[in-house]
Amino acid sequence: MEGLTDPLMRQILTQIAHDLGRPYDWGVSEFIRVTHYPLPAHVFYKYVPELRTNGKTASGTPIHIQLLGNNPETMSQSALTAISLGACAIDLNFGCPAKTVNNHKGGSVLLDEPEVLYAIISQVRQAVPTHIPVSAKIRLGYNDTSKTHEIGQAVKSANASWLTIHARTKVDGYKPPAYWEKIEPFTHLGLPVIANGEIWTADDAKRCTKQAHTPHLMLGRGAVTRPDLLANIHNGTTLDWQGLIPYQLSFLNDNTDNQGGLVGRYKQWLGMLTKGYTEAQSLWQVVKKLKTADEIKMALTA
Repeated sequence: MEGLTDPLMRQILTQIAHDLGRPYDWGVSEFIRVTHYPLPAHVFYKYVPELRTNGKTASGTPIHIQLLGNNPETMSQSALTAISLGACAIDLNFGCPAKTVNNHKGGSVLLDEPEVLYAIISQVRQAVPTHIPVSAKIRLGYNDTSKTHEIGQAVKSANASWLTIHARTKVDGYKPPAYWEKIEPFTHLGLPVIANGEIWTADDAKRCTKQAHTPHLMLGRGAVTRPDLLANIHNGTTLDWQGLIPYQLSFLNDNTDNQGGLVGRYKQWLGMLTKGYTEAQSLWQVVKKLKTADEIKMALTA
């Protein structure tokens, strides 16, 4: 999720899951765009600093590197560079609905061209060592679901390790509902299928797995809104607001040189937390007017 699950957010969310006794199986980086040239090492270190710690967050969660682009050659060469730096898996993004990305023929617009999906996945798969997983993330389609079968066959034929599906088309955007039942046909491809979209609660997770006919889930915005979501799905464990405060302080104590950016990112997170915690709603009314991390920390602990 570009602009949301950056390294700091990954560190915090994976730490919470670890501390609650149900770590994530893995996390995925924000997508890294590959355009005219293969990406150099410094780009990967910038977006995935976990590469300097064996590809894992501080709590031990592996981070898969997600690439977005439309050129099989530059995508495969970039994937090789990532692997040389210690990446444990490569994920290919064909689901991003952003207009700027789609206008440059990246993300979900490629769902209208299953042959291009095949070429990219296949070339990356052939370039990367066989023990390294290469997965794909898609939506149900671009304008509609008319090419569902062709998309699925392209992913399977290219030997993707697994397929993650956001249960909406590009046109649907993020507007509820998610059409979990439309994931079910993909489960007959013979590779693991991971369902995603509108999973905000443990009940949502149960209904999604039933309708999609897969036990595998990817949590996105729901995990940011309720950082205890994974543990709650797994064993009913919850984290109350007081328990979440130390993690918010840890976020605000990050030693980045861009303190203004840090404040903006925290406000983004707090805005999302208002959907999961009533306490966040009153805090938001105060914090949205503040300008420094120290001011926000005082308001948070008041």
